[in-house]
Amino acid sequence: MNPARFALNRRTFLAILTLLLIGGGLLAFEHLGRLEDPTFTIKTALVITPYPGATPLEVEEEITEKVEEAIKSMGQVKEIYSTSQEGISFVYVEMKDAFNKRELPQIWDELRRKVADIQATLPPGAGPSQVNDDFGDVYGVFFALTGDNYTLAQLKDQAEYLKKELLLCKDVAKIDFWGIQQQVLYIEFEPSKLAGLGISPDLIYQTLHLQNVVESSGKVDVNTEYMRISPTGEFKSETMIADLLIGGAGSMVRLGDIATITRGYWEPPRNMMRYNGRPCIGIGVSTVDGGNVITMGDSVREKLHELEARQPPGMALNTIYYQSRVVTESVNAFLINLAEAVVIVVVLLMIFMGWQSGMLIGIILLLTILGTFMGMLLMGIDLQKISLGALILALGMLVDNAIVVTDGILVRVTRGESRESAAVQVVRENQWPLLGATFVAILAFAAIGYAPGNVGEFCRSLFQVMALSLLLSWLFAVTITPLFCVWFLKTPESQAMKDPYGSRIFRIYRRMLHLALRWRYLTLVVVSLLMLLSIIGFGSIPSAFFPDSTQRYFYVNFWKSQGTHINHTADDLAKIEQFVRQMDGVKNITTFAGEGALRFLLSYDYQIPNPSYGQLLVEVDDYLQINGLVKQVNAYLAANFPDAEPYARKIVSGPPVTFQVEARFRGPDIKVLQDLADQAGKIMEQTPNTRDVRTDWRQQVRVIRPEFSQSQARRSGVTRSEFSSALKWQFTGVVAGLYREGDELIPIITRPPEKQRNSVGDLDNVQIYSHANRLFIPINQVITGVKTVWEWPLIGHRDQQRAVTVQCNPARGLAAPLRLAMAQKIEALDLPPGYSLEWAGEFEASNDAREPLGKIFPLCVLGMFVIVVGLFNSVRTPLVIFLTVPLSIMGIAAGLLIMDLPFGFMAILGFLGLSGMLIKNAIVLIEQVEIFLKEDYPPYKAILDSSVSRMRPVIMASGTTILGMLPLVFDPMFATMAVTIMGGLFVATFLTLIVVPLLYCLFYRIKSEKRYL
Repeated sequence: MNPARFALNRRTFLAILTLLLIGGGLLAFEHLGRLEDPTFTIKTALVITPYPGATPLEVEEEITEKVEEAIKSMGQVKEIYSTSQEGISFVYVEMKDAFNKRELPQIWDELRRKVADIQATLPPGAGPSQVNDDFGDVYGVFFALTGDNYTLAQLKDQAEYLKKELLLCKDVAKIDFWGIQQQVLYIEFEPSKLAGLGISPDLIYQTLHLQNVVESSGKVDVNTEYMRISPTGEFKSETMIADLLIGGAGSMVRLGDIATITRGYWEPPRNMMRYNGRPCIGIGVSTVDGGNVITMGDSVREKLHELEARQPPGMALNTIYYQSRVVTESVNAFLINLAEAVVIVVVLLMIFMGWQSGMLIGIILLLTILGTFMGMLLMGIDLQKISLGALILALGMLVDNAIVVTDGILVRVTRGESRESAAVQVVRENQWPLLGATFVAILAFAAIGYAPGNVGEFCRSLFQVMALSLLLSWLFAVTITPLFCVWFLKTPESQAMKDPYGSRIFRIYRRMLHLALRWRYLTLVVVSLLMLLSIIGFGSIPSAFFPDSTQRYFYVNFWKSQGTHINHTADDLAKIEQFVRQMDGVKNITTFAGEGALRFLLSYDYQIPNPSYGQLLVEVDDYLQINGLVKQVNAYLAANFPDAEPYARKIVSGPPVTFQVEARFRGPDIKVLQDLADQAGKIMEQTPNTRDVRTDWRQQVRVIRPEFSQSQARRSGVTRSEFSSALKWQFTGVVAGLYREGDELIPIITRPPEKQRNSVGDLDNVQIYSHANRLFIPINQVITGVKTVWEWPLIGHRDQQRAVTVQCNPARGLAAPLRLAMAQKIEALDLPPGYSLEWAGEFEASNDAREPLGKIFPLCVLGMFVIVVGLFNSVRTPLVIFLTVPLSIMGIAAGLLIMDLPFGFMAILGFLGLSGMLIKNAIVLIEQVEIFLKEDYPPYKAILDSSVSRMRPVIMASGTTILGMLPLVFDPMFATMAVTIMGGLFVATFLTLIVVPLLYCLFYRIKSEKRYL
């Protein structure tokens, strides 16, 4: 069936469908979801197991190894990595890329069962383990609640109120807080007072607990009414706690007379947060699965506007990150790029094909885009950087089919043929070659569409939009395009019956092609030399993973020496904050101390709780200022915090990489691993352009070890448990009960007065209560001395093996050249049997992303080859076509070198797509040769005539693609992809017009004949 004949016979039907397409496309555009970047599923869960009082080594051997062993039995597990530290185990479980978002809930349930099964085997005092499968939740709206002259407790009350209200907003999934300080009641007393009164600490603890415990008091039948009995006596205020009587019936004392009762916050805090220097509470709002970020953001904004009148004076809800606003700005900027690209393509077509043909093809292009919007809505594809970038990338290819059809009809009409006949014949000759070429172009991008893993998921909409739009472009090229040509394409009478290829440009090309075919071997030598030079030049192009984002934020990551108190970390962060706030262009600064923030971006790299860690999130006026600001901040950090491990960096697009260069050693013995890590660290430090050298085990920390004497303790009637409890009470405090205040449970903590717990010198004053003897025993009676020893605070595992990772960043430039500069020396280290070295960081992440492409792309190439074989029923012709693909390396190398860009992951995707474009161009050219040969043209004349007739469609298709991608050159995300395609297509197009005919002549042994010139 001929689609053009159908369209011409059903003109009214096609006209109505076109109008519906326009209306449907506009409606679809309005209803499409909007995101800044595409989402990808974080297939990682975190298993947290507390083991209070245990050393990192004990946590590793008694907790982490058991959890890892239980999880390893799951067939869905891709990788397990863990950190064992004092009193707690963190085990990360990453699932295989083959499992999708819908399958993960069932996998997490199985993970919970596996972890639950081992709880009985954990040592006393350990657990229970918690499985956090919400590790990847994104809080796209992130606020900082501040208040002058308000306590953190009052801020928390307001935050709870806002949470209840905002949960009513459309598409809000959940709301979490960050920086909440746990209120506590401190009861401080001196052991000497208790000893004088004959009161044991346990008596105080027991009295506090029993006085405020919630217990059933029964019910009674009263005149048919079954009434509940609820006695009074529970604590209603701190005063009631102070009035509590301690002691026996014969001698009782008021608690407030022997202890000081104060309200405060848990010390030390787990984390601390400031916004522009003021203490605050973070409020994160996440979107429901499948919800609309814009809708949620607008709903939250409206609700907050309603609540403004009820907000306490002096309190402010400051915006740290508002995804809907960022998304709107990003999508609007990309839509402008899309509009600019469309205008560029249409203007180019009008200049080189005439205003009628240019306008006609431009209308077809707009219809294709509108149809693509409809398809995206049906397929659930949002408007975001990758999907909109795919549309811009596809623009040149979307007009390819329409150009071939329009140009063919124009040539036939110019020769005097009727428009209807020309339309039917052109479509009949080209519909299948164009469809095959379209499938070839689609298959070129299929590798990323079907690649498993985060990167494949991140870039999947690129393939989906390309496939959808290219198929629509072919459909419209063989239906609406011939109809519009019949209706609107007019040929001036002055051009009728003229040779359409008689102009000077066609004659020059014909002569050049004849010379190249006549001196074919010389031409091959020249092309081969150019290829060799390009390959040499390509070797000097560095590789990279994903580029930096255009977000108006940057991070300052800060690690003090491991074991630093969080208050000291917060003090240093305040100094950095003060310096950064004075810099021009800085808008807002949010400071996080103690752990990473809520995941407000999908690419955010969360850091587990660590009192020596802190981070500044800096918002600027313009992202173009960030490079300069980062340099200034890094210089300040290096000069003022030489004992810390700080660095500032931009937000990255795609999956996060904390340190760009990493060498990971695995093996059983800690000393050997640390020796290898030290050697690698020294090599890194000696390598030029290196900074931020460290290991993920950090530094050793000092531990105070009172030497408990079992014999002395037994004589004194003191157990090791009593000994440990006394030490904890002396310096940290002991939870003695709970105080209920509304819906909040406030811990009651007993401890000595501040003057007795501030210094390690107070260790000598520790009094241990002996339950056996019912009196306080000085610590010196149960210890032989006090030592200070060193231990590793963090013990890392990778797939059940101990692993130390040596990390660094480049001081400037890219990570790949830095890794290569040190690789030979590090790989030359003498590894004992049982030890291994692997490169991690950006190198590992990039390889993980490329590996699926390497497995899938050969299948795509095979599919393309089969399609071309099917089109021409030949093997030699496909070989001619596929040999043109390497020609693109010349343009790719030149483009990247000129623009000083790396060959990153997006450039790889660009090369895959470029191969499809070149094959498509070659198919269009050779198909015309086949048509002329079937019409009994002499072979050499068929080659010359076909090349000349296809010169304009090929150049126009490439030209529209190249110029249409100009807006992407200025986008960091797509710059390498755009330059790869533009450079490769520019050079390869002109070479294709020479090399394809040349190879065809060589493969089919066609001699040049001057008479056909």
